[in-house]
Amino acid sequence: MTQTIPATLISGDGIGPEIMSSVTTVMKALDAPFVWEHHAAGMGALEAEGTPLPESTLDSLRRTGLALKGPLTTPVGTGFRSINVTLRQQFGLYANLRPTKTIVPGGRFENVDLVVVRENIEGLYAAMEHYLPVGDDPEAVAYGAGFNTRAECNRIVRFAFEYAVANNRKKVTLVHKANILKILSGIFLHEGRRVAAEYEGRIAVEERIVDACAMELVIKPENYDVIVTTNLFGDILSDLAAGLVGGLGMAPGANIGEKVAVFEAVHGSAPDIAGKGVANPLALMMAGSMMLAHVGRQDLSGRLDMAIEQVVTSGGIRTRDLGGTATTQDVTQALLQATQ
Repeated sequence: MTQTIPATLISGDGIGPEIMSSVTTVMKALDAPFVWEHHAAGMGALEAEGTPLPESTLDSLRRTGLALKGPLTTPVGTGFRSINVTLRQQFGLYANLRPTKTIVPGGRFENVDLVVVRENIEGLYAAMEHYLPVGDDPEAVAYGAGFNTRAECNRIVRFAFEYAVANNRKKVTLVHKANILKILSGIFLHEGRRVAAEYEGRIAVEERIVDACAMELVIKPENYDVIVTTNLFGDILSDLAAGLVGGLGMAPGANIGEKVAVFEAVHGSAPDIAGKGVANPLALMMAGSMMLAHVGRQDLSGRLDMAIEQVVTSGGIRTRDLGGTATTQDVTQALLQATQ
């Protein structure tokens, strides 16, 4: 009998419940091992419980150490900080993993297969921001301070190299801005070089300044394999990479810490199409595949990946964001057939 694995399930806001239903339906058909603990976050939780991140949801994450999360809406103008940032810092989810692979044929690029590894809890996203007064204007100057620690730079680069080893990747590219931010970005580059030296002969290493990397990604993305970088650069480059393969509807992600891992679709909650049955579930579906691989069920992950590719390519079943007319339910049914 397959050993069951408790996991927290957060359907999210907007299109979240629709695409999550698609994913859990396909997961059930695959006989995935997860036993879901359903919990709320985002606007739905705020309306029901008075907070966008209830303690019961946090308790479930502490208990299971594993979650599949739909898109969340952070309330605007209410004083609540980003729910995703809060989760990352609360549980030390230091590594953001964003694989990007060409699946939809006929696009500008046919052979993209890269992974962005983004440091998730430091850098400029530490959000230490302040105003300085000048004359009668108390907000005349805005400034923000970021930080990178040697320990965290070491940990995220090591994560990238270990990921490369485990997934038969050939090269890791250290992306930085140490030519200008000589200390803030320099510490990342220096620590990255130290870690890279330990993998000499196993994994190749390259270095790129972030602006040059962005240019090269839209010219020859096939030159990249695993990219590792700091928080802000990783946020920008991972979305850029998603644009190479059809957009955020094809962009799964994982936030991984020492004790907790949260898998998600990285796109927003798309309230304008919520309830219309036309949302693309594939980003969250691919996040589910990453989650299966994370718990050692590469067999099921492989079946799901093959089914997604079959449906999108030979089946031609695509939602409107991918140039088709299929509904969420159409995609779900096609995947159910393809996984049999």
